[in-house]
Amino acid sequence: MHTDTERCVRAVRSKDARFDGWFFTAVLTTGIYCRPSCPVVPPKPENMTFHPSAASCQQAGFRACKRCRPDTSPGSPEWNRRADLTARAMRLIADGVVDREGVPGLAARLGYSTRQIERQLLAELGAGPLALARAQRAQTARLLVETTPLPMADVAFAAGFSSVRTFNDTVREVFALSPSELRTRAPHSSAAGTTPGALSLRLPFRAPLNPDNLFGHLAATAVPGVEEWREGAYRRTLRLPYGHGIVALTPNPDHVACRLTLSDLRDLTVAISRCRRLLDLDADPAAVDDQLRTDELLAPLVDKAPGRRVPRTVDEAEFAVRAVLGQQVSTAAARTHAARLVTAHGDPVDDPEGGLTHLFPSAAALAEVDPDTLAMPRTRRTTFTTLVSHLADGSLNLGVEGDWAETRARLLALPGFGPWTADVIAMRALGDPDAFLPTDLGVRRAAAELGLPSTPAALTARAAAWRPWRAYAVQYLWATDSHPINFLPV
Repeated sequence: MHTDTERCVRAVRSKDARFDGWFFTAVLTTGIYCRPSCPVVPPKPENMTFHPSAASCQQAGFRACKRCRPDTSPGSPEWNRRADLTARAMRLIADGVVDREGVPGLAARLGYSTRQIERQLLAELGAGPLALARAQRAQTARLLVETTPLPMADVAFAAGFSSVRTFNDTVREVFALSPSELRTRAPHSSAAGTTPGALSLRLPFRAPLNPDNLFGHLAATAVPGVEEWREGAYRRTLRLPYGHGIVALTPNPDHVACRLTLSDLRDLTVAISRCRRLLDLDADPAAVDDQLRTDELLAPLVDKAPGRRVPRTVDEAEFAVRAVLGQQVSTAAARTHAARLVTAHGDPVDDPEGGLTHLFPSAAALAEVDPDTLAMPRTRRTTFTTLVSHLADGSLNLGVEGDWAETRARLLALPGFGPWTADVIAMRALGDPDAFLPTDLGVRRAAAELGLPSTPAALTARAAAWRPWRAYAVQYLWATDSHPINFLPV
């Protein structure tokens, strides 16, 4: 979008928050860059240039605006909508792969050379993978500086910097303030973490956001010991690269409140990225709802409760296992099966607030499970053991870098995997916004009530007009039912 100057100028002049994260405005006369909704008086069009990323602005020598704080805008919805090389690379960078494995590790995961990766990102985003990761480190550093009392040296290494000097230089260059000045300027809040590893922060999103089916689904399907709904917040344990964490997510009108307790602060960037992905916070609800409203039978559902998101996952392998456990059984039975596995094979954790006891078992741990101990039909045992063995040995990769169509084909090749299981994994684990469930009973029932075709083939043909947002159409169809997944817990 940043190449459409006229459209960008209109968005800046109208201070349209829907475009935050889509592009950034660099002001030639001041040397700063802003989000489109910056509250200051818009500069003259001839003094504005537009960039596709904050890293591109920083590469060009611009510093972040202190008023609108463009580093805290929602991420671009492009990286969740697309499955090409650039989008897959951006999802990996957000997950901290460059900080942990370097650019060679990023390239190896994507199956391309480092030169190809750098050339592609530079062409589309105006910055290479190192610059994009550096911008992300700067954002994480600012968050730690402003919300924790950690010593600056601890902040530097937790944010992923290799030295305190590099940390200081980057913060000054990006924000035109030293780390100590950032901390002095930050508003003091009683919600800020006061013990090592504890953080409170706000996760922004593009309005509108309907929390009912999003948090309702997570709460209704919560696995005891791993997830719970408590005092208006969804809480769960997190398995992270350097340790583990516990997160509490609370919906608010203009943000999602996030409380994180981490065993290792180096996992902060990854934890935030996975929580945003879980709640689909980088989606563009205006684009989704506008497309779905073109169907006269679907439009009333959208108008009644706009802004529905697709509840996703913080662990793709975990969700795949739970999808198999949930085949042809009720939600309660699926939770019971999962809870037994958690108690027997999950890693125990300490929860300061009580209620959460384990991490969900890793694929390697589940691969060691004796099939005879599984209380399920023999065919489903075979499906389960085949899945976890493929996940454990790496022959099946459900990570954010995967190609959606290829991964779906690999899933369908496994015994016991039909279209429904593969598509629900594509929708909620892989993050494909166009995944569709025409054979789902709830979808077919809702379609029949609305006057839509109810047979899978006819419904799929009708749903072609909803592309590329059919996963969101599923949420609106499911919402016609009285199932607990559709309601925010009281």
